[in-house]
Amino acid sequence: MGEPAGIGGEIALKAWAARRASTPVFFAIDDAERLRALATRFGIATPVVAIAHPREAASVFARALPVLAPAYPLQAAVTLGAPSSTSAPAVIGAIDQAVALAKSGDAGGLVTNPIQKASLMDAGFSFPGHTEYLAFLAGGLDTAMMLAVEGLRVVPITVHVPMKDVARELTEQSIVRAGLITAMALRADFGIQHPRLAVAALNPHAGENEHIGDEEARIIAPAVAHLRREGVDASGPAPADTLFHPAARAKYDAALCMYHDQALIPLKTIDFAGGVNVTLGLPFVRTSPDHGTALDIAALGLADPTSLLAALEMAGAIAQRRNAGQTP
Repeated sequence: MGEPAGIGGEIALKAWAARRASTPVFFAIDDAERLRALATRFGIATPVVAIAHPREAASVFARALPVLAPAYPLQAAVTLGAPSSTSAPAVIGAIDQAVALAKSGDAGGLVTNPIQKASLMDAGFSFPGHTEYLAFLAGGLDTAMMLAVEGLRVVPITVHVPMKDVARELTEQSIVRAGLITAMALRADFGIQHPRLAVAALNPHAGENEHIGDEEARIIAPAVAHLRREGVDASGPAPADTLFHPAARAKYDAALCMYHDQALIPLKTIDFAGGVNVTLGLPFVRTSPDHGTALDIAALGLADPTSLLAALEMAGAIAQRRNAGQTP
């Protein structure tokens, strides 16, 4: 479901309408009447059919969007563009429900529409976002966040951290942990048998021999050496300003980046609408559109489903590889 006051319902309807041969069968965990009202309001030609169990989705999908009722129904009317903490039990419950279905094998994985973190926190939700909550539901496993578009995969080591705190948050251990999780996922989930990781520097010119910062020599280079000792084909630290042009991208399968914008600016420049967020290290498949709730346009019917379609298709491809390889 995601945040019901955002664009999640709209893009779910539009994704079904724009489905293609590569789109897997999917169903929404949401309120069927709410989605029908959105389809009417925005003129989206997507029929909605309520289902009682995921196994019914396949027989419905060709003619309508299958919708499974959330375990905790919405308790109040939703105003598009105006999130409320009263929706929090339904939003969190839908995540719990999706994870349970993925764990049981009733669903091949979950694709999460964006949530409004502030509204959830106002209701007592204690996690920074989806990724941390899903890691908790999986038993406290180490995870990493990958953002992917055609031609580029990036993994930020620090995520929602103020720039003034990034250097303090970076450790050799955090880089190694993310690198090991990423290499394992590239093999199991993306079918890359010998993954290559590029590790970005933090400072301009990779520190210029420690004249512009020493994090490269003190933290990042030792992490790269550690990864190589673990059998990972890792290189770096590489100056970030030369890491993302086409010739450079051809030399690696994923880039480990030191902070949020270092990873997301090149990715969104390449394909702003088509980015996918993938949580690596979970025992179930999870992807998400690489955008937020877009409250500013939620009442206008202007949302683009491209990223959701890409997230659905990536989730389907990963699920197929896991099933074929019987990987956890």
